[in-house]
Amino acid sequence: MSRLSVMRWQKPVVSPLLATLAVLGCVILPLMGYHLSFLFFALFTMLVLGVPIAISLAGACLMFVLITGQVPDIVVAHRMINGIDSFPLLAIPFFIFAGSLMNNGGITERIFNFAKALMGWMRGGLGHVNVGASIVFSGMSGAAVADAGGLGMIEVKAMKDAGYDEEFAVGITAASSTIGPIIPPSLPMVIYGVMASASVGQLFAAGLVPGLLMGVMLMLMIFVISRRRGYTADARFSVRVLGRTFGRAFLSLMTPVIIVGGIITGAFTPTEAAVAAVAYALLLGVVVYRTLTWQKLLKVSMETIETTAVILFIVGSASIFAWILTSNQVTQNVIALMGTFADSKLAVLMMANIVLIIVGCFMETIAAITILVPVLLPMAIAVGVDPVHFGVIMVLNLMIGLLTPPVGMVLYVLSRVSNVSFERCMRGTIPFLIPLVVCLLLVTFIPAISMWLPTLIYR
Repeated sequence: MSRLSVMRWQKPVVSPLLATLAVLGCVILPLMGYHLSFLFFALFTMLVLGVPIAISLAGACLMFVLITGQVPDIVVAHRMINGIDSFPLLAIPFFIFAGSLMNNGGITERIFNFAKALMGWMRGGLGHVNVGASIVFSGMSGAAVADAGGLGMIEVKAMKDAGYDEEFAVGITAASSTIGPIIPPSLPMVIYGVMASASVGQLFAAGLVPGLLMGVMLMLMIFVISRRRGYTADARFSVRVLGRTFGRAFLSLMTPVIIVGGIITGAFTPTEAAVAAVAYALLLGVVVYRTLTWQKLLKVSMETIETTAVILFIVGSASIFAWILTSNQVTQNVIALMGTFADSKLAVLMMANIVLIIVGCFMETIAAITILVPVLLPMAIAVGVDPVHFGVIMVLNLMIGLLTPPVGMVLYVLSRVSNVSFERCMRGTIPFLIPLVVCLLLVTFIPAISMWLPTLIYR
C-alpha cells in the first residue's frame, strides 16, 4: 500500500461559506498590498477547496510571484528543481521500492509468525505481536502507510479471527504503524535532513531508542486494556515453534540488521543502504523464497514510481514556499514574535509541539516538514535545541497526526484494508494516543533519549 492519497483531488473540507470568504480574501488582499497574507490565503483557499497539497503549494507561490513581480516567473521552476536536486533524496524511491517488495514477497507474513511465536504467550498476545512485528518491519520500510497497508492486513485479520474486538485490533495496528518512520530507516527523517542540512545518519541513530520506547509504551497500554477486557494469551510458548518460525524468518530479520547496522557502522550512507535494501529484498523474493513474479515486480515498480513522483512534487513545491518565506524574512519575524512569548527552551519546545500537533491533523507529513522546518528550526536552534533532537520531535509529532482526523492517512488505509468504518477506526485508536503522547513528552524534555546513541557513535 504505497500509493498516497495526497495527489488525488479531494472534496472540500469546509463549508461553502468559508470557501467563499477565502476566495474573496485572495481577491482583496493583493489589491490592498498584503502580498504575504495573500500567499497564505491562496494556499488555504486551494486546500479547503480540495486541491492536492503539491498543486496548492506551487499554485500559491506562482500567483505570489506573478502579483508581486519581485522575480521572473521562471524562478518558480528553478527553485522546484533545486529543491529536489539532493543526493539524500535518492534514498526515497529505493526505500519505498524495498518496502513494497517485502510486502509482496511474503516477508511480512514470516515476520508476523515469528513475532507470534515469540510474544503470543502474553496476555493480549496478538496485540503485543502486532507491536513487535511493526518494530521489526520498521527497520525495513521507513513509512507508516507501508506498515499499515502491508502488515496491517495480516494483523487485523489475525486479531479478528482470534476474537479480539475490531476497534481494538485496528487501533493498535494504526498506533504501532507510527513506529515505522521513527526507527531507521525513515523517509520523513530523510526529508528533514535535507531541509535542515542535518546528518541523516545521526537522525537515524537518534530515532532508534525513541522508537523502541514507543513500542514499550504501547505494550503497557495493551496489557492494561487486555486485563480490563479479559483478553488472554493466544499461544503457548514453545521453543520448537519459536525455533521453526525463527528459521523461516531469519533471512527476513537480517534486513533491518543490514540496513541499520550498515548506516550506524558507517559501512554505507543512508542512500546506499536503501539500494542495499532493494538488492536484498529482490534476492529474497526472487531467488530464495521465489514469491515475486514478473507481474508483482511490474506492479511494485509502478507503485514506487507513482509514490516517488508524489513525494518529490511535494518537496519541490514546498521548497518554493520555504524560499519565499526566507527571502521575505518571515522566519526572522516569527522568531522575533514568538521570542516575546517563549524566551526559554522549555517554552519554545511546548509551542513547537502544539504547532506540530495541530498541523499534523490537517497536513500530510512530507509537506508539513518541508514547510515548517524553515520556520520552526531556527527558533529552536536559537534557544539551544540540537537540530537532530528537534528532527525526532518533529517526526514523532507528525506521526501522531497520521492517527487524527481530518487527514488521518493511516486510518484511511486501515479502514480500506480491514473493511472497518473510519469512525470505528478512530475510536479504536484513541486509547493508544495516550502512550504516544507520553512518549512524545519524554522525548521532548529528556534529550538524552534521542541524543544518547548519535552522541555515542558520531560525536
